[in-house]
Amino acid sequence: MPFLLLALLVLAIDQLSKYMIRTNFQPNESLPVIGSFFHLTYVHNPGAAFGLLANKTQVFVGVTVLVAIIILAAYRYLPPDRPLLRLSLALMLGGALGNLIDRLRFGYVVDFLDLRIWPVFNLADMAIVFGVIILCWQLLLPAGEQGREP
Repeated sequence: MPFLLLALLVLAIDQLSKYMIRTNFQPNESLPVIGSFFHLTYVHNPGAAFGLLANKTQVFVGVTVLVAIIILAAYRYLPPDRPLLRLSLALMLGGALGNLIDRLRFGYVVDFLDLRIWPVFNLADMAIVFGVIILCWQLLLPAGEQGREP
């Protein structure tokens, strides 16, 4: 799947999921989905992970725009035989843009996935984390094992 199409798909799924939560839940409302393990809990996150740097929207917007530019620049220089690196960048870009849209529209990020033992997060956060994991995995592999196409 082309890089930008995948990033846009991640962005669309993220924004649709947040729209569904915003229109069906009140802030701080929680719905158990899997016993006491997994809830849907609608929260406004004005900060970063774990609520760090709350209400620093301009900082987050600036950093996110810079990161998006770096991702797009890095993508241009990736060899075409590195699909997993391309996947990682698309996931990170789509997730970053999803949270950026929230910050620009609302001044906070909509979070709703609640595992009860971890701060509430969203699909954009998951895409970013999976993208970073794939990126690290690919960069740490020996040159001959880096997910090149045959």
